[in-house]
Amino acid sequence: MATESQPRAHKAGAFDIRLIIALLIGVYGIILTVMGIGFTTDEDIAKAAGVNINLWAGIGMLVVAALFILWAVVRPLVVPAEPETGDTPAAAGE
Repeated sequence: MATESQPRAHKAGAFDIRLIIALLIGVYGIILTVMGIGFTTDEDIAKAAGVNINLWAGIGMLVVAALFILWAVVRPLVVPAEPETGDTPAAAGE
């Protein structure tokens, strides 16, 4: 016996724009952190007023990427099963 089930809503998953943004910011953050840890010279630090700017910018970007991922996990986008239409039923007499 087949049962009729209502179409149910599902999560956006990998198509959530917040995850795509987190991926991009995270990749740049990893690159900057690696550059700041391993490839920054004393001359580069002196040019940046004594701050290892690549390291700090990379860490900041990793934190922002983690916040985007946390946001997407805590508040996932729910895609409705059936798209809403802008059509309203016509009033009587029209």
